[in-house]
Amino acid sequence: IRWHRAVAAKYPSYDVSKVGIYGGSAGGQNAMGALLFHPDFYKVAVSFAGCHDNRMDKIWWNEQWMGWPIGNHYAESSNVVNAHLLRGKLLLVVPELDTNVDPASTMQVVNALIEANKDFDLLVMPGEDHGGGRRGPSAPYGDRKMWDFFVRHLMGAETPDWNAVN
Repeated sequence: IRWHRAVAAKYPSYDVSKVGIYGGSAGGQNAMGALLFHPDFYKVAVSFAGCHDNRMDKIWWNEQWMGWPIGNHYAESSNVVNAHLLRGKLLLVVPELDTNVDPASTMQVVNALIEANKDFDLLVMPGEDHGGGRRGPSAPYGDRKMWDFFVRHLMGAETPDWNAVN
């Protein structure tokens, strides 16, 4: 956030009132977290294959950064626990056959968002592994969905009618 504000101070055309963020895996967790924990700055997020609760991920990975034992800090940083805080526009992308981050992590956050009566978009990438929507056969479709999401929600512009294109 400080970096964006510094750039905006140097370049007045850099509009920090409309900032979007995207990421995959841990970056997907952080992209959604931006709307939960910094909603006054981030307005739109696209989360690919996010591990939305570190208690559900590979424990060795999280222990490196968050330590042992698993304490309150795990729940405090959980997108599932904090889903009720959602502000802004969110697109969740989940690869059906993810072998790195269990797709159930996204489904848990989806359930929490529904229980909190929050609006969001969900895209399931059938047959895709961890990179689904960003790498592999579905990458062009996932990229288009992400950029269209940003165009609609940050620019307020319509995107092409992709079904009308030959």
